[in-house]
Amino acid sequence: MQIKVQPMGMYQTNCYIITKNGKDIIIDPGVGATKWVQENVKNPVAILNTHGHFDHVWSNDELQKSLHVKLYTPEADKEFLKASSWVEDLPISIPDYLVKPNEELDIEGIKVKFHHFPGHTPGCSVIEIDDAWFSGDFIFHRSIGRTDLPYSDPKQMKDSLLRFKEIPYDKTVYPGHGNTTTIKQEQRYVDFWLEQL
Repeated sequence: MQIKVQPMGMYQTNCYIITKNGKDIIIDPGVGATKWVQENVKNPVAILNTHGHFDHVWSNDELQKSLHVKLYTPEADKEFLKASSWVEDLPISIPDYLVKPNEELDIEGIKVKFHHFPGHTPGCSVIEIDDAWFSGDFIFHRSIGRTDLPYSDPKQMKDSLLRFKEIPYDKTVYPGHGNTTTIKQEQRYVDFWLEQL
C-alpha cells in the first residue's frame, strides 16, 4: 500500500491518497485539493471523509463529479456537508453512502473500517486500512481534536479517549493535520488530555 499526503488550505489539512492493488482511495479532500488529487490518481474508487468539517470535505463534490466515484461520510456528520458554521460558501456535497459507527466496508476489494470516536464532531471517525489509521481530527501527534466548536462534546471525547487508551495493538497514525505518529505513542498522553477536558 502506498500513501501520498498533501496539506491543503489555510488550515493545512492533510489530504491522503491511498493506493492498493492499483486502486486509489482519497481521504479528506479539503480546500483546493482537486487539482492535486486529479494529478495523483490513476484508478480512483472512492472518497472517504473522517468527519464533516469544511476543511476536510471542501472538494468532495468537485471530485465526485470529475472522478465519478462514490463519497463515504460518517452518518452523524451528514448535516455538516450541507452548511458550515465557519464558511458560508462551502460547496455542498451529497454522500453516496452514510457510514454507520464502527462499520466495516469492502470497497473494490479493499477492507476499510471506520472507528467511531465522537467528541470533535458527532461522527468523528478514524479510518483503518491495513496498518494505517487515518485519524482525521480525533488524534494528532501529541494533541487531540478541539471540543469547543459547535456540535463538539467534551464528554464524548473523554469516552472516546478512554476507549482509545485500551486499544491493544499498534499502527501508524496519519492525522488530519501535522505529522504522523503511532497509537502506542499517543496512548501515553491520554491521561493528560483527560485532565484537560
